[in-house]
Amino acid sequence: MIDLQGLRLGDEEAEQLRHPQVGGLILFARNYQNPAQLQDLVAQVRNVRPELLIAVDHEGGRVQRFREGFTLIPAASKLGELYDQDRVAALQLARDWAWLLASELRAFDIDLSFAPVLDLGGPLSRVIGDRALHEDPDVIAALGAAWMLGMRDAGMAAVGKHFPGHGSVAEDSHLEFPLDPRALHEIEACDLRPFRSLIDAGLPGMMLAHVIYPTVDALPAGFSSVWVRELLRERYGFAGAIFTDDLSMVAATRIAEPLARVRLALEAGCDMLLLCNRPQDVAEVLADLDVAQDAARASRVLAMRATGAPLPLHDLRASERFRSSLARMQAIA
Repeated sequence: MIDLQGLRLGDEEAEQLRHPQVGGLILFARNYQNPAQLQDLVAQVRNVRPELLIAVDHEGGRVQRFREGFTLIPAASKLGELYDQDRVAALQLARDWAWLLASELRAFDIDLSFAPVLDLGGPLSRVIGDRALHEDPDVIAALGAAWMLGMRDAGMAAVGKHFPGHGSVAEDSHLEFPLDPRALHEIEACDLRPFRSLIDAGLPGMMLAHVIYPTVDALPAGFSSVWVRELLRERYGFAGAIFTDDLSMVAATRIAEPLARVRLALEAGCDMLLLCNRPQDVAEVLADLDVAQDAARASRVLAMRATGAPLPLHDLRASERFRSSLARMQAIA
């Protein structure tokens, strides 16, 4: 999964999207100006590769790439605050909130938002913070399951992140190299509970953390066959699509050169690898990567494509569910 540099699809970028090793595109704030421009950009991409998986990080709060012309989504922690006051209302709103978020993206033919965040909240992790639903793993599991159902209502698959948990390390893996020294049984007793609960509930996608858990493996989770194959697939029974976090983040770049990073993540068992924000890395990898097609991997990725006909934006926003969800969401913002 690669990215674009601007508001329109360039000729060289179109050629990269045609590359047989490319299966997805992730959009960022730099790719967005207004709704009309986004509609045009997605149409350009679909004209080149109709089947491409188009994704965005669109959680709300600090992480919402499209703002002008879109509903501004509050930080996910607001749902946790509501849960502490009214559990039933919070679970219903979590489902409707996620439906609203996903439905707006679907109106622009976008397949996927990398959400929900299933990491623990609290003061420790600077990069997670109010992106987390709550500090209690069981509350995260309950709200995360409702969020997953809301996305499903909109025809969008949910992607839980950042397995096996980024909430218990202080360092930001975009900028530093996080280490979590705890034993596996300690991680399983806390951070992993929301992930395992949603796996049992049928979570379609998972994104891995660029965090090293040295008592489990010397490699970050996204490069580790212990985490991906032995634990996530075999021990926890996850059957969906596995995404790396961006392989150009600092915590990943210290592992190996770009092509070696990609091969290591593939060998670990990841299905789709994000390579973003460094055009030179994308060019280098696509020039030399030659991986045989894997039918099982392709099937898992294909299952992440959005389903059903989306409502046009005007009709969506006129619907009772949208208006009710928006009013309740704004009331706790």
